[in-house]
Formats: sequence, structure tokens, C-alpha cells
Amino acid sequence: MKETSYQKVFSVEGMTCASCVRIVERQLSKVEGVSYVSVNLATEKALIISEQPIESELIEETIKKSGYTYLDQVPSEDQIQSRFLKVRRQLIQALIVTIPMMILMIIHMSGVMIPGFHLLELITGLFVLIVPGRGVLKGAFIAVTHGHTNMDTLVSMGAILSWLTVPLLLFGLPILSFGALSSMLIAFHITGRYIESRLKYRASTDIRSLLTAQSPTANLITSSENQAMSYEEVTTETVKKGARLFVRTGERIPLDGTILDGSGYIDTSMVTGEPTPVAIETGTQVIGGTILTSGSLIIVIDHTGEDTFLSRMIKLVEEAQSSHVPIQALADRITKVFIPIIFSIAILSSLLWFFFYPQWLPFLERASQLAPWIDLSGGALSTSLSVFIAVLVIACPCALGLATPMALVTGSGTAAKRGIIIKDGEAIQAARDISILLLDKTGTITEGRPKVIHSTIDTRYYPLITTLERHSTHPLALAILESLESKEENQPEVQDIKEISGLGVVGIFEGELYTIGRPVTITDEMRTFMKEGATVIACRKGDEELGYFAITDQIKPDSKEAIERIIASGITPVMVTGDQQTSADSTAAAVGITKVHAALHPDDKLEIVRSYQKRGYTVAMVGDGINDAASLKAADVGIALGTGTDLSIESAGVIIVSGELCKISDTIELSKRIFTTIRENLLWASLYNLIAIPIATAALLHPGIAEIAMTISSINVIVNSMRIRSFFT
Repeated sequence: MKETSYQKVFSVEGMTCASCVRIVERQLSKVEGVSYVSVNLATEKALIISEQPIESELIEETIKKSGYTYLDQVPSEDQIQSRFLKVRRQLIQALIVTIPMMILMIIHMSGVMIPGFHLLELITGLFVLIVPGRGVLKGAFIAVTHGHTNMDTLVSMGAILSWLTVPLLLFGLPILSFGALSSMLIAFHITGRYIESRLKYRASTDIRSLLTAQSPTANLITSSENQAMSYEEVTTETVKKGARLFVRTGERIPLDGTILDGSGYIDTSMVTGEPTPVAIETGTQVIGGTILTSGSLIIVIDHTGEDTFLSRMIKLVEEAQSSHVPIQALADRITKVFIPIIFSIAILSSLLWFFFYPQWLPFLERASQLAPWIDLSGGALSTSLSVFIAVLVIACPCALGLATPMALVTGSGTAAKRGIIIKDGEAIQAARDISILLLDKTGTITEGRPKVIHSTIDTRYYPLITTLERHSTHPLALAILESLESKEENQPEVQDIKEISGLGVVGIFEGELYTIGRPVTITDEMRTFMKEGATVIACRKGDEELGYFAITDQIKPDSKEAIERIIASGITPVMVTGDQQTSADSTAAAVGITKVHAALHPDDKLEIVRSYQKRGYTVAMVGDGINDAASLKAADVGIALGTGTDLSIESAGVIIVSGELCKISDTIELSKRIFTTIRENLLWASLYNLIAIPIATAALLHPGIAEIAMTISSINVIVNSMRIRSFFT
């Protein structure tokens, strides 16, 4: 993807199977400038990536030409409920008519003649087709008039053909009546659609819970700083960046901000998945949607609208749910030719049964002894029609189309609830094969909050160092600034200050070049600190050493356990850091890492990633997502650790919000679970068709049973995908 690419997520309404998805993707890919398209059948969401912004009107027109409906906004809870009520109403209408007809059909087939049965079939079948089945017929009509077919097409054709057997019989044609079957096909199809909708709705509850996490109102402080505090309740949407808000115990923090005054504890489980409240104080950054469990706060708003952390996280999860997993490519190739092949098989098998019925009749006679639904009284025409309808119905590719998207929806939602954001579908497949895990040191294995424990620099250089370090974003620079905070004087004028990756911060003062970064010469005293795990940062005036800072960064409490879990899973952890070798070795030994690459520039880390890949290893890179951006992108799986608004979301395929190293193992195992589920779904859907289609062509499958089996196949894929939700329980 180009750095200048644009992304847009929207909804597509009206899709019913994998064929619909393929049509929409094909049409959108033809739009000028679009480089990537992915549509998710389970969520009805689409993602496009383009070289320039694409107008919504153009996207809407393209989707409309495909026969479907464009929605710029995700359907609201009320809209989703309205859909359920509509489908449920259609289902009730269909079942009220179909269930009595099924009972009468069984009685009629058992030999008991029911007066006016065929006329009743004609009327009830027409009612079910026109009233509750109107949406199915409409979906089929739209597909056919736009030059393609879908699941509605197959079901509608089967239902209409079944109903037409009644007037043909009443007009004297020697044929079995399948009129009751017409109602059954529509009723079972609507039943399956209703159950699928319910299950898909349940599967996406995790991401919807994020959508409802933001507080609808905020307490906006209206008084000036010198007056007694007063505030009024306003809607969160009206709050602007820089506004001051008052938050009381038990309230949700409305938007991302920084604490101006106050302290307490916040529940961040919505973001990190961890239930333990976190202590906060003045200066702490807080995330909108988290809950203040104790204390009271005055916060200044840093981000609003789409820039808030919660909005960004939801967007990432939605993009992940619309992404492609490489294994899905095979299913896409199959569905591309699936329906035309099925039509061909249905026509060919029905014709063969019509012309070779006398020769194949003995086979049916033997089979009817085991399968009582096989009716031999209709002759060649009835049998050929039954075969044609059964093949069309049994082969609906709904299960194949749901196999990957349902697993992605459930898996990404489950991960997000635990503070793990899976951005890239490809990362899911690659994660199962990880053999090398590269880990940065600062902020990954360690806390990322280093402190100066020793300094040999003359205090007269402190103002100069302060000026230089204020131009650095490195955690070690922040540690130095904190240590010099009480020693600041009037800041000197320093020219040409810049931060050079892998070197440090440089600037010119009074004609001399000053550098703060990695020491050129390591003394015995420095080496002593480094053996204890400290990092040494030196200050130089030209080539003259002015002294150094010894800085320590505590190892995260869960780092050792996390490394043990990684090794136990068969993955080799390797530390890659810009710190000096001695300091790196000390930290690595403390957590159980035996392979260490130290004193690295960012380019060196990138080269290490590529060198392992060239040797056939699948490489994951774990870093802070900023300094390690190139390595994260180059790795087969990039994992960024971070918290809240400091997350780098562009460079990694996976983001662990809390920064806990133990969640790396959870991420890898969850990715394996998602991929395994996708593979199981695809296998089940393919196996189902491989078994069911030959049975249907052999005239051994009643069309009504075929519809039930097709529905069960789709539901099985959804239920299997929902098992992912139990991963963290």
C-alpha cells in the first residue's frame, strides 16, 4: 500500500451469498484509482483503498449498478432491530401457511386422498411466493437483471418451478405436484436467513460494545480559571479540542484528554481487557470510554470525533473484518465459477434422468426402500424436475461465502474486547507459522519509563542539554529532561537542532557541534552500569566527551513469563535493540532470551528481519511502532505495543493496547484459532457440497431436505466461528 493511499469503509445492503460479494468486489475494483477492494458478507461492510479520494456518490452509483444498496453509515441498533422484525414477520407468515401444508402433504403422500389438495397447493404456494417470499424473488430479479446469479436466484427458481408443477398437473400433464414444496423452500430459506442474521448479530456484539462505550454527554466547565468551578451538561459531539471537562466518580470519561487536576483510579477494561483499575494523577493521559471508579477529575480534551482512540480502534477492527485472508483466495476462485457450474450440472443431470429414466428406474426402486421420500409414481418428467430443483437448492454457496468473514468478525471482535487489535487479515494466517520473534528492548521488554540514576556531566551544560533533548521523542530523552527539570535556567539559542536516527540529537551552539547519544568510548565505570542493565547516554562537544547519564528502565513484571510462554510454543525470541551490548545482554539474561543483537540502527533491525526471512523463517517483529516502523512493516507479522493515544497504528498488523508482553502469546494463539476455524469452515462447506451434490444428481435427495441441509450447513459455519469467543474464557 502506498503511503498516500486513502481508505473508506462503508456498508453494502442486500447481499445473500459469496456470489454477491464477488460481483460487488468486481464492480468496485473497476472504479478508477481503486487499488484494493474487500467486502465482508457477514457484516455487509466493504473496504476500498485508493490512490485518491473516491466520492461517495461514485461508490453508491457503482454498487447500485451491481443491484445492491450503498450505506455510508453503519446501520444503527434500531435499524438492525427493524430488519429482524421484518424478517420475523415474513417468517411467521410463511410458517403459518407452510406447516399445515407440510402435514397435509405427508398425509397425501401416505395414500390418503385429500379433496382439493392441489388447488390448496396452488393458492398457498402463490401466497408464500408473493407475500413472505417477495424479498427473495426481488433479490433474484435484481441479480438476474444485473447479469449475475446468487442464492436467491437458486431458491427462487426452485420454488417457482415447484409451484408450476401444480397448474401443469391441473391442466392434465402427467406429472407429480411439488406445490407444497414451493412453500417449504421459501419458508426454510427465510428461516435460515433469520437464524443467520441472529447468529451474525450475536457474533458482532463485541465490536458493538465498543460503539456504545462513549458517553453521550459531558460536563463542560464554563467558569474561568480564577472563578469557582461551574459546569453544564452538553452532548459529547459538541465538545471541542481544548475544552475542559469535569468527571465524577462512576462516570465515563467522554473523550481523550490529559488530567489538569485530580487523581483516582480508572477502569480501562474496555480498552485493555484487564479488570484491575489503574491509578491516575495530574498529567496522565486518559482515554474516552474508560470509567472513573474513584476520585474526580478536570481534564483538557486532546482528541475529538474520529481522532479519538476509541474511534480509531473501532475503525481498525472494522477494516480487519473487511480484509482478506490468503486462504480465502481459493474459495473466491471456486465461487467465481460455482453457480454456472451448478446450473450446468442441474440441467445435465435432469436431462439424463428424463432420457434414461427406464434404464435407471431399478436403481430408484432399490433406493426407495431406504429413502421413503423417493416417489416413483411421477415418471421421468417428475424425477428430472425433482433432480433439477434439488441440485439448485443444495448447492447454494452461502456457507462457502460465510466461512472466512464470520471467523474474522468473531475473532477480531473477541480480540478487541481484550485490547488486541488485529488490523490485517494476512497477519492471522502468517501468525500460525511464526518461528522467529524479534523484540525491541525499551518499551517492549522494559517499562519504557526510564530514569536517570547517575550523571557525570557538569551542571553548566544542563540548560543546553535541556534545549537539545526537547527536540527528541525518544523515551531516554524524556528521562533526561525529567532529571534536569529542577536545574533549568534560561535556555540558550541552539541552531540546526535535529534528531538523527541511531545517533541521537545534535545541534550547534557558539560554533561548536554538540551531540547527545550513544557513547563513542566506553569506560570501565560505564561498563559497570551497563552490566547492571543500565543504558549509557553520552554528551559530546565536537570530539570532546563531556560526560554521560546512566539510565535504567525496569523490566515489565510479565516479561519473563511472556518469554517462557513464547519459547514453550516453539518460537525463538531474539532481542534487537539500539542499546549497548552489555546493557542488552543483562536485560536479555533476566528474561531468558539467549539471542541478542545490540547497538543497532533502525536499518540494522530491518536487515535482521530480512536475513531471517531469506533463510526461510516466518518472522514476527514486536516494537513500539514508531522507531521500529520499517521492521514492523517488513516482518511477516508486525506487533506494536503501546497504550492509549500513543499507539502507532500505521506500521503493524497487530496492536496490543495495554503493552503487556504476555498478550503476544495470546495474539499468536488466537490467530491460530481464527485460521483453524476458517480452514474448518471452508473444509465443511466444500465437503458438504462434494457429498450433497452427487446425492442430489442421483435423485436421492428430496428438494425440501436439500433446503434444510443447505440451511444447516450455513448455520454450522456460523456456530463454529462463534466458538472463537470462548478463547479467553
